[in-house]
Amino acid sequence: MTGQDHPERKTKRLPGWLKMKMPMGYKYSKVKNLSNKNNLHTICSSGNCPNIGECWNNGTATFMILGDVCTRNCKFCSVKTGKPEPVDTGEPLRLAESIRMLELKHCVITSVDRDDLPDKGAGIWTETIRSIKKLNPGTTIEVLIPDFDGEQQLLQQIIDAGPGVISHNLETVRRLTPAIRSKARYETSLRVIEVIAMSAVRSKSGIMLGLGETREEVLETMDDLISAGCEILTIGQYLAPSAGHMPVVEYISPGQFEEYGRTGLQKGFRFVESSPLVRSSYHAEKHAGVTKEKNKSKYVNQSKISGP
Repeated sequence: MTGQDHPERKTKRLPGWLKMKMPMGYKYSKVKNLSNKNNLHTICSSGNCPNIGECWNNGTATFMILGDVCTRNCKFCSVKTGKPEPVDTGEPLRLAESIRMLELKHCVITSVDRDDLPDKGAGIWTETIRSIKKLNPGTTIEVLIPDFDGEQQLLQQIIDAGPGVISHNLETVRRLTPAIRSKARYETSLRVIEVIAMSAVRSKSGIMLGLGETREEVLETMDDLISAGCEILTIGQYLAPSAGHMPVVEYISPGQFEEYGRTGLQKGFRFVESSPLVRSSYHAEKHAGVTKEKNKSKYVNQSKISGP
């Protein structure tokens, strides 16, 4: 059963644990103003992230490169979809300079999908990572990448650029993937994570709950990620950006998120962020310091490689 078919299509009342504070603070304002001035996009704003105030005030921000229009139309995402503008070749240096001005200790870079480009945007991706590293040698970097249509040589370019963490979100369980992801495939995403895991870079992924998945499916997804070599997992509550997106089927309780977090560690993840308001880059600066040693595991509550 898809979200569109679910009898509880009507809007659900938001539980108390999902109420958020209005973002404010000096560092928050500084990031917002500089991003606007330099024509930079953040997924924090475009994705309506509930933790935007906390992260920006803690010196962490997630920037979105390659514009703010995506070539895909996933049913869970609030980013605009359509025909993107031409690539802004000055963006990598402008972003690197902004990160230096903001004195960020950790940055997360993500992007829209650019299926319109021959290299899917990989060239700008690698230039961005290298520019940030050159101008900000003390800043750790995590990249949250698309699947690049499963083209391994494009993924290798990102790996070779040398970020500290490479994340690619599985988003949901196998059964629900066709209903909410417009083009990406479950198996392709697993293989992307597997390629990352075979490199020296830390591998990370994230899933959303509340789309109608069962507990057994969540545990199966964890097992699939562990088998692919994923080290870091984030689990958060799906919140529908608008009435036109997939509806929320269920609000998962904080206690259930805690249970998933403990289970994830038992299964072998090095680090698990599992809480209703968790998003992909929540507490990302901590993930950059995770080692591959098992005794460092921690749970915090709060060519084509495509397959069928």
